[in-house]
Amino acid sequence: MQRKYRAKILVTLRPSVLDPAGVAVQSGLKQLGYDNVEQVRIGKYIELNIISPDETSARKDLNQMCDKMLANPVIENYKFDLIEVESQTGVY
Repeated sequence: MQRKYRAKILVTLRPSVLDPAGVAVQSGLKQLGYDNVEQVRIGKYIELNIISPDETSARKDLNQMCDKMLANPVIENYKFDLIEVESQTGVY
């Protein structure tokens, strides 16, 4: 039996990697008067549904997706939450 899972994936730059977009946002916030912001890091948030026979297989597939396409493992870290969801109609 196949199960449907929803993955919520967060991709962030590794701490050692400079973040020019984060620096630009921090500068913009400072210009707006928010001097209390010390550091801004920009990342990506991805949601997807995956159909898999079990959670272990879904996690394995998600790790491969992140390593091969959704994140650049050289400069980015990723983590995800995975929850099983039920189809509203009973059909995936």
